[in-house]
Amino acid sequence: MPAIEAVDLCRTYSSRTGWLRRRSSHVDAVRGVSLDVGHGELFGLLGPNGAGKTTTLKMLNTLLLPTSGTARVLGYDVTRDPVSVRRRIGYVFGGDRGLYDRLSALDNLRYFAEIYHVDPGEQRGRIAELLELVGLTGREKERVEGFSRGMRQRLHIARGLLHRPDVLFLDEPSIGVDPVAARDLRQTVRALKERGTTVLLTTHYMAEADELCDRIAVIAGGTIQALGTPAELKSRVTDRDILEVEAYGAGEEQVTRIRRLPGVRAVQVEERGAAQILVVQSLRGSDQHSAVLGVLDTVGVGRVTHREPSLEDAYVAVVEGAARATKAHLVASGRRSTEHGS
Repeated sequence: MPAIEAVDLCRTYSSRTGWLRRRSSHVDAVRGVSLDVGHGELFGLLGPNGAGKTTTLKMLNTLLLPTSGTARVLGYDVTRDPVSVRRRIGYVFGGDRGLYDRLSALDNLRYFAEIYHVDPGEQRGRIAELLELVGLTGREKERVEGFSRGMRQRLHIARGLLHRPDVLFLDEPSIGVDPVAARDLRQTVRALKERGTTVLLTTHYMAEADELCDRIAVIAGGTIQALGTPAELKSRVTDRDILEVEAYGAGEEQVTRIRRLPGVRAVQVEERGAAQILVVQSLRGSDQHSAVLGVLDTVGVGRVTHREPSLEDAYVAVVEGAARATKAHLVASGRRSTEHGS
């Protein structure tokens, strides 16, 4: 039996607007997600904003009821037996919420140990163990208001582990932290896996997912678009050349023209100050180097490099492929509606 199992999990949000003429609207945030996570596995759930990551996570940890479908954690149904699920899981979310700033780290953990019904005789040893695990030994008597974001996130993890959960949900734990703090968080998460804790991680940082995860699912449009090990996902783009171009002043017009070049399969744009970093994926052998630079001949161009495909490139290919499929479906549906109406 998997530690986490979801079958055709769906969540629809409904709302009503208007006064005289009430109108109902429905948004399908999750549309039939199925996945399983093994005991002791570190499983990554990746996807763009609005893809359904956090909604899926909240259904699995009993914070949201599914509209349809089923989910089990350690054999307990999240809808029928949520109390049993909550006793066996921990939940850590990114950001600054969930801690008391005017209390010390030690007092925060003492307070949450009471909330989690940790045996009073075990609290001192358990808290000391967790402070050591997350690298806060020696800082436990300081007020949390003086902690950096990275230290707060490590304290969040300690809080989520107080009751020795078998499954830990980490929702973007490294968001907004500096590179050194992010490295420390990764070390903490790796240590959890080594201790046998099952971890489900959501993150926007591809390098983090590549380094930590045993398997990864990419969700887009509320459905799982790809699932496999980091190596298996990267193998999806081994037939592509990756061209990175540093440009100054490139706009949507240039990006659109590059996307329309023969052989180009995906274009990612990252803003870095005054520069744009364009990552162009094209079919291997199509030699789009000159064509891409030709599109950019009216803007400033800096560094231009070729490199091997990464997990981020595979992720972009999956997400953009899903977006193209959705657009094509909408266009086809519109044509059928027009034909039916005529």
